[in-house]
Amino acid sequence: MSGASNGLPAVEAVGLTKVFSDFWFRARAVAVDAIDFRIEPHEIFGLLGPNGSGKSTTIKMILGLLRPTRGRLQVLGHEPEDVRVKSRIGYLPEESYLYRFLNPLETLDYYAKLFGLDRSTRKRRCGELLEMVGLNQVGHRPVGEFSKGMARRLGLAQALINDPEFLILDEPTSGLDPIGTRQVKDLLIELGRRGKTILLSSHLLADVEDVCDRMVVLYGGRIRAEGTGDTLLADTGRTVIETPRLRPETIERVRRTIAESEGAAVESVHAPRQRLEDLFMKIVEQARAEQASTSGALHGGRVAEFLAAEPEGTDVVRSLAEDRPAPAPVPTKPPQPAAPDLSELLSGPSQPAAPQPPRTAKPEAPKGPVDRGLLDRLVDGDEGRST
Repeated sequence: MSGASNGLPAVEAVGLTKVFSDFWFRARAVAVDAIDFRIEPHEIFGLLGPNGSGKSTTIKMILGLLRPTRGRLQVLGHEPEDVRVKSRIGYLPEESYLYRFLNPLETLDYYAKLFGLDRSTRKRRCGELLEMVGLNQVGHRPVGEFSKGMARRLGLAQALINDPEFLILDEPTSGLDPIGTRQVKDLLIELGRRGKTILLSSHLLADVEDVCDRMVVLYGGRIRAEGTGDTLLADTGRTVIETPRLRPETIERVRRTIAESEGAAVESVHAPRQRLEDLFMKIVEQARAEQASTSGALHGGRVAEFLAAEPEGTDVVRSLAEDRPAPAPVPTKPPQPAAPDLSELLSGPSQPAAPQPPRTAKPEAPKGPVDRGLLDRLVDGDEGRST
């Protein structure tokens, strides 16, 4: 039973510490310093911090690639080194390490074989994932010809090939263009809605802010802040009022009213500005509507079907199907006698075959060591008679 299904957290760390030592086992660097956190099932959890803050070290301990120096760590209800959790985890490392002479289809098929998927399942998933990440038109090009962003898209598809219960992404938008970045964020939100548990590590704060339910901020191996995005980002010192565009005289009356009622001045009045990411996506959508050609990655298609959560009632239908009695075997006809041969009909009744003498068994070769001198004398005697 998985940790998500029995109410246990997907990840639970208590006093988690990792100290790197030198050759003489002297403490050289404290990468992770006694941190406590929980990742609940079906949530998107953000791990934030600058370079060297302990994010990648924490992820490697969750994956069982590094052993904690001190503390307790549980992943999906088991120890991180337990092989039972490996097939339930999808991992995208900070750098995508792919075989440059394989194409995307061969790459995904290779990783699918490692998870023991059958041929039809591998073929279906590879096609769905390549379409999802926008690489279906370059499915037969060698990976060595890909840009960093295209290789990153393929790495994301590889992390999803086993339909993981727990997805770990280390800098997933590194090297991606704004189209790929928006697509990855939309994909994470959709996967979270479908019941996946996701750990997102990044130093790009906008990415985490847009998709994560909760987050922790690391610095120097310690947790400096923890909570939901609304809790951590709330600015309690200001009030924002949004209205349709106002006339200058209306704005002036609002200024006087605020000054008289609150004794505060309006700090600024300005027209809202759209985000650069939104403008970029609008330009791309317009170019796509004009059917402009491109040799790079596409925007990507819908989420792969196998990543969708089972609809409600599926377990009931499956249990009913399993309890149904097996159908009675269909009666088969008794074997019919073979038709007589035409030559037998023309030649009349056949004579009984003459009895064959019993076959004698070939004597076994004597066991034990062979007398090589005896063999040589027999061979010499045969040669003398032949001459």
